[in-house]
Amino acid sequence: MSHQIFRSEDRGFSDLGWLKSRHSFSFGSFYNPQLMGFGALRVLNDDIVGPGAGFNTHPHDNMEIISIPLEGSLEHRDSMGNHGFIHTGEIQAMSAGTGIFHSEYNQSGSSLVRFLQIWIVPNKRNVSPRYAQMKIKPERHHNNFGAIISPVQGEETIWIHQNASLFLGNFEAEKNAQIPEAKNGIGNFLLVLKGKINILDSTLQDRDAIGITESPITEVSIMEQSQILLLQLPLNPYSKN
Repeated sequence: MSHQIFRSEDRGFSDLGWLKSRHSFSFGSFYNPQLMGFGALRVLNDDIVGPGAGFNTHPHDNMEIISIPLEGSLEHRDSMGNHGFIHTGEIQAMSAGTGIFHSEYNQSGSSLVRFLQIWIVPNKRNVSPRYAQMKIKPERHHNNFGAIISPVQGEETIWIHQNASLFLGNFEAEKNAQIPEAKNGIGNFLLVLKGKINILDSTLQDRDAIGITESPITEVSIMEQSQILLLQLPLNPYSKN
């Protein structure tokens, strides 16, 4: 199969009271053998954290962990001594490597926090843990897929230990979005954060996604004003491509 459609309603759902989460892939109590990830992409959670609640200190290792707030702010603390807030319009990335402990809290007494939690399998194990945070510049993403994560260090992106790139695009209706060219062995995973698009003769709307493994597709038709997250990553997580 050259591509797979992931419908919003087929995602897993968990409700812990303080946390409501939609899981694109198997996670926690949600298990679907047909939804075990897409190449190096292992976790894509759509989380809502209630006021005054959050994730207590917990460990990770050997994973690239990316958080993108969509509404509100998260307070972050970790075992490397980092402490601060991740706001809407910013992105955070951690290389868990040999091991890290961290916590994330919604310190607001009245507002929800909505954020994307993304885990990517690294191509190098047991690296020294690291933390990075960056503001997203809206002008780089207007009618364009602007990179926010990349395999190499740059002024406009955060780098991770994987040959993977994440792009964010905000598109006006009736535009054609150009997908950046990818090398062999790299797949495209598009998540519609909001809006409506057409790709490979399929219509995708809010929180629908498509994973493309083999296709010369180079553009997406924007049917309504849309925000899209594009991930380009190895289909083989341990590939050196």
